[in-house]
Amino acid sequence: MRGAEQIDGGAGVEAVLRGLLVEVLGLAPQRVARFTIATELFGALPEFDSMAVASLLNGIEERLGVLIEDHDVEAEDFATFGRLVAFGERLALR
Repeated sequence: MRGAEQIDGGAGVEAVLRGLLVEVLGLAPQRVARFTIATELFGALPEFDSMAVASLLNGIEERLGVLIEDHDVEAEDFATFGRLVAFGERLALR
């Protein structure tokens, strides 16, 4: 199932996730643009709490046009930006 947004492979998923982090966490776009695969997220950014995770998951469902089931999500998926991108790519491939 694809959402209204066309996703262009991993780069498209990464761009969507960067946009969601700006929107959901209220971070500056320039800051999020500097995130690398090793940038720590959950537990490292005070803005990234459990409510932000829920909002991020809703945004991912909307933007990627996927349905996220409970068994799809692991805490490690939010540990770093790289893990978050891998999670998004995994979902987008369905």
